[in-house]
Amino acid sequence: MCGIAGTYGFGDLTEDIARRMNCALAHRGPDGEGIHVSGDVGLAHRRLSIIDREHGAQPMTTADGRYTIVYNGETYNYLPLREELEGLGHQFRTASDTEVLLEAHAQWGIEAYDRFNGMFAFAIHDAEAGSLALARDHFGIKPLYYWVDPEIAEGETPRVLFGSEIRSLLAAKVFQAAPDDRAVYRYLKFRVQDDDAQTFFAGVRRLMPGQVLTITRDGVELASYTRLQEELREIARQPGRPYDESVVAEYRERFEQAVQLRLQSEVPVGTSLSGGLDSSAVAAVIARHLREQPQDESFAAVGSRQNTFSAVFPGSRNDEERYVDALLEDYSGQITAHKIHPQPPAFLEDLRDFVRTQEEPIISTGPYAQYAVMREASQHVTVLLDGQGADEMIAGYNPYFYVYLRQLRRQGRFAELAKEMAGSRDILRKLAKVRFSGRTEVPIEALLNNEFVAAHQHEKVTSVQDDLKERLLEDTFRSSLPSLLRYEDKNTMRFSIEGRVPFVDKELLKFLFSLDESAIIHRGWNKRILREAMDGILPDMIARRRNKIGFTTPESEWFRAVAPQLREIFASESFASRPYFEAQSVVALFDDYIAHPENYGTLMFWRLLNVELWMRTFFDDADGAGRALGDDAADPAPAPVIAPAVEPAEGEPAEQESAAEEIAPKSDYVANEGKELDLVSAADGHTWRRFPLQTELVDKDTDLTALVRGHVERFAADLPADALPDGAPWYYVISEKIIAITQGRSWFTWEIQPRRSARLLSRFVTRTPAGIGLGDPTTMELAIREVGLPRILAASAAGAAGKLVRRKGLFYEVVGANVRAIDGPTPYSAFPSNVSAKLPPKDPDGVSAQLSAAIRVADLPQSLKESFRGTVVMDANDIGRNVLGSDVDVPAAQLEATFADNPLGQGRQRTPMAILADLGSASQR
Repeated sequence: MCGIAGTYGFGDLTEDIARRMNCALAHRGPDGEGIHVSGDVGLAHRRLSIIDREHGAQPMTTADGRYTIVYNGETYNYLPLREELEGLGHQFRTASDTEVLLEAHAQWGIEAYDRFNGMFAFAIHDAEAGSLALARDHFGIKPLYYWVDPEIAEGETPRVLFGSEIRSLLAAKVFQAAPDDRAVYRYLKFRVQDDDAQTFFAGVRRLMPGQVLTITRDGVELASYTRLQEELREIARQPGRPYDESVVAEYRERFEQAVQLRLQSEVPVGTSLSGGLDSSAVAAVIARHLREQPQDESFAAVGSRQNTFSAVFPGSRNDEERYVDALLEDYSGQITAHKIHPQPPAFLEDLRDFVRTQEEPIISTGPYAQYAVMREASQHVTVLLDGQGADEMIAGYNPYFYVYLRQLRRQGRFAELAKEMAGSRDILRKLAKVRFSGRTEVPIEALLNNEFVAAHQHEKVTSVQDDLKERLLEDTFRSSLPSLLRYEDKNTMRFSIEGRVPFVDKELLKFLFSLDESAIIHRGWNKRILREAMDGILPDMIARRRNKIGFTTPESEWFRAVAPQLREIFASESFASRPYFEAQSVVALFDDYIAHPENYGTLMFWRLLNVELWMRTFFDDADGAGRALGDDAADPAPAPVIAPAVEPAEGEPAEQESAAEEIAPKSDYVANEGKELDLVSAADGHTWRRFPLQTELVDKDTDLTALVRGHVERFAADLPADALPDGAPWYYVISEKIIAITQGRSWFTWEIQPRRSARLLSRFVTRTPAGIGLGDPTTMELAIREVGLPRILAASAAGAAGKLVRRKGLFYEVVGANVRAIDGPTPYSAFPSNVSAKLPPKDPDGVSAQLSAAIRVADLPQSLKESFRGTVVMDANDIGRNVLGSDVDVPAAQLEATFADNPLGQGRQRTPMAILADLGSASQR
C-alpha cells in the first residue's frame, strides 16, 4: 500500500533527513506523500491509494493532535473494529483502515495490535509522551527496518532511523553502510537469510514478526505484542480435531473468506498464477465466485473477468504452462490471462535493477520470474493476490515427509509409519535420487577466503527434524516464509503494486493447527485438506499434482546461456578483491560446470554471484544505493552491474590474469610471516638457513625444470653479500605438491567421483587438520586407485589390530609410502591445492636428479655451483615432514629436521620451494 520512514532524536536535522528518506521510497507510493515533524520525531509517508483514496492521506493525526500514524499495509478486519470503536465513543472522519488503527491505538495502546488481522508496518507518535511505537504484523508480511545509533551513550536521547526499505535508511546519510559479514557467511554457507533480526547491512535490523519497538527519550525497548506462536503451540499440543468432511467444508469456507477479505479495494485486483496448487486455488476461488455470483459487490474490484499473470518457459523442464492452461480452460469465461516469457537476455538487462530491488542477497534467481510478472501486472492492476504461505503452513515441500515419518517413529506409531512410507514411496524415491544423483557437492569453504571462514566457523543452523507442526511453525516464522514474503514485497512495490497473501491469515492457521496432522499429510499426500477442499473447484491435474516447481526460472539453462558474462564477473578484479572469495577456485569450478553442467547445481554459483552484485550495487555505487528504484536521474549512466566485455585493441594481448592471480610479493631473502630464516637442527646441532622462494601458480602444462632453473637464477642474481656465506653447502628443496601437479597427478575434488567403498572407508579414518590424509572420500578414492581395494582393506585390518595392541602406524606400513603421501584438499593452501586431491609424485628420486642437473647448468656464480649439493623432494606441513626423494647423501631424518617448524608455511604465500643452506655448528662458525 505504501512506504513509511522516519527518525527519532535528530533535532534540527529531522525534516531534511525525513525528506531524503521519503524520496528513496517514491516507487512504493506514487499517489501522494507527506511529512510530519514534531519534537524529536519525523515521520514520512509515500502513498499507494487503495482504500478511501480521497481521504486517506498520511501522516494522519487524531482530532486531539496527540497521536500521528504512518502506515503501510491493509487491516482486513478494520470494519468490525471500527464498529466496536464507534460503540466506545470514537468518531471517524475517513473511511480508511488507517484511521481505525490510529483510533485503536488511542483506545487500547499496544494491546490493540494483536486484534489486527492483516499485513501492516506502522509507526505511531505519541506527542504527549514523546514516544514512538513501531510495529510489524504477526507474520512479517510487510517489512520494517531500523537503525539505532551505537554511539549514543546510555541515558542520552537515542537516535533512530526506520523505514519500509533499507534504501530509505541509507538515504538518510547519517551512517556509513557496511556489509554484515556474519549474514554474508550464513547465506553462503547455509543458504539462509531473513531468519533473524540482523540484515546484510551492519547495524541495520529488521523488526521481526509480531514485534513492537518503543522509542522514548530514555532509550529503545523491543518486545512482542502477540502470543500467536505460543498459542499455536498450545493448540498443537491438544488432541487434534478428527478429520472428516465437515472439517474440509469448514476449511474451504475459511479459505474463501480469507480470499474475499483481500479483495477490499477501490482499484483493480488481479491474481498471480504460477500453475501450482496454491496460486491456482486462489484464482479458482475467485473465478468460481464470478461465475456463480457475478453481481457480488465484494468482488467488484476484480471486475467481470479476473486478470491472472503467469511466467511461462516453453520447452523448459520448469515450465508449468500446461497447468495454467488447464485452469484457464475450466474458467475461460471468468479469466483474462497474461503470460510473461522471461528470457536470459532480459534477465541480464534487468539484473542491476533486480539486485537493487531485493536489497539483500536472495537464494536463487527464482524471484526474478515474479519480478517480471509484477512489471507486466502493473500495467493492468494495482493489487495482486498470491499463493505464498501455503507451503509452510500445509507442508508443501517434500522434506516435510521425512519430518512426519520421524515424528511417527518417535511417537511409536509404527502402523501409521508403515502406511505413510508406502504412500510416499515415490516422494522418498525422488528425494533419494537427488541425494545420490552423482552431482558433485563442492564444500563452499573451498571457494571462500580462509580468514573469512575461520572468523565464522562457529556458526550453526539447525531445524526441527521430528515434529511436523513445530517444523511448520519454524518455517512460517523464521526459516522459509520470511524470505518469500520479502521477495513478494520487494517485487510488488518495485512496480507500485500491493501484494496480498490469503493463506497467510492467523485465523486460518489457528484452524489448521487445531486439526490432526492427517489433515496436512496423509498416505503420502501433503496439503491434504487444501487438495480436498478444492475438489470440484480445481482441475484434477492441479489438485492431484505431486511435482512441485514453484515460481522459479530455468536457472541452469539460463546460466549456460549467459556463461561468458557470468564468468567475467567471477574473473573480475572486484570479485577477487572481496574479503569473502577464493576467486581462482570459483573460476576453475565455474569452468568445469560449463564443461559438465550435469554434474552441478547452480545455487552455489548464484549465491557467490549475488553477493558480488550486491556489493557492487550497494557499496561500490554507494551514491545510487539510497535512490528510489527506477530513479536514475542523478546518474543517467549508472555503472553496469555486469560490465560488457572489452575486446583488446589489434596487436595487444588480451588480459588473461585477473586480480585473483595477485598475491603480496615477497623477497626471496626474507622469511614468511611468522617464520624464521634460521633453525638450529636437533638432529646435528647445525644452523640451517631456509630461503622460501615465491612462485607463480603451476599446472600440468608447466615446464617444471625451466621453472626451477629460473627461480634459482633469480635467487642468485640479487643475493645479498651476507645472506649466504661463501662455500656453505646448499640444497634445493621442492614441495611434492607442485611436482604432482605438473605430472598430472592432481585433480580437482569435483573431478573425482568416489565409489561407495571410498565413502564408507573414509568415515573410519581420523580427519587430520585441513583435510590431509584419507579422511576425505576423494583421497580414499585415490588410495584405492593407487594400490587397489584389497590392499586398503588389508591395511585397515592391520590398523585395527594394531590399535588392540597399542601399536600405531600399521595401516601405513602395510599400505605403503605412496598412500601415506596422498594429499587431500587443504583449505589454507594456494589454489589449486585448496580444492584438489593429489597422488604423490612419480619417481621423486629421478625428479631430484633431473632438477639438480638443470641447476648445475644454470647461470649461477661459480662459487654457488661448487657449493650446490643436490635436490630434495619434501612433503612438509605443520604435522610432520617426510623426504620423498633426493639425490644427496644426507640422511633423510637429518634433512627432515631442518624443516621442523615448516618454514614454507601453510598459508597462501606460494613458496613451494626453498634454498636450504648448512651454516654449520656454532664452533665451526
